[in-house]
Amino acid sequence: MYTDTHCHLDSLDAPPADAVADAQRAGVTTLITVGTDLASSAESVSIATAFAPVWAVVGIHPHNAIEATEAVLQRLSSLAGHPRVVGIGETGLDYFRDHSPRVRQEEAFREQIRLAKDHDKALVIHCRDAHVDVVRVLEDERPPARTIFHCFSGDNELVKRCTENGWYMSFAGNVTFRNAPELREAAAEAPIELLLTETDSPYLSPHPHRGTPNEPARVPLIAEELADLHGLSSWEMGRLTTENAHRAFAMDTGPVDGSHLT
Repeated sequence: MYTDTHCHLDSLDAPPADAVADAQRAGVTTLITVGTDLASSAESVSIATAFAPVWAVVGIHPHNAIEATEAVLQRLSSLAGHPRVVGIGETGLDYFRDHSPRVRQEEAFREQIRLAKDHDKALVIHCRDAHVDVVRVLEDERPPARTIFHCFSGDNELVKRCTENGWYMSFAGNVTFRNAPELREAAAEAPIELLLTETDSPYLSPHPHRGTPNEPARVPLIAEELADLHGLSSWEMGRLTTENAHRAFAMDTGPVDGSHLT
């Protein structure tokens, strides 16, 4: 029993039906597909509506923050009301590529924090080379209790801040990379009850598949790495991180319909 808390089923080479089936054969029982703009957010809801193991997160990626107009945020708010939507994101700050002005990234980040609180949804954070400012904004806005650092890339100090605040830390394929000892050190320090697993597919394929398109079926490899760091079996880490995911995203068995897609 494994959970992929962050994938982009709309961006895979394989159709969502094939990716979901392959994941289930690998023991992945739950998948969360994540939007990065309005179009992909709507598509994520559509996919989650079509496949029972899949849930959706809707939001505007910091790369696309310039698109987070009032009208777009209102549309996101409508999508957030769908029963298959369990989070807002991925939102946050990205100072590595700076595809949107930093001031607009922060404005969009703050708006989506408020949206997550308004709808009682989990907040899914993208953070790259911006940890200090992300924490500053979070502490200023007082984020929802269920906050997730997607593709965690921080150090032991950020692990400490997340632990103090009860923020979840989701690890992707880069935790398996041979040139990432500091990330594995951070993962080893993270409390088990705040650990999550993800693929971020089609990106960040784990070792030994690094350099190839990623897929949700590979999430057991991330769980295995985390299990080794915490002295558990892969199966036990899969069970624990699945329990964490259901708690972090408050997943239930609400009705599946398309009423919020129009």
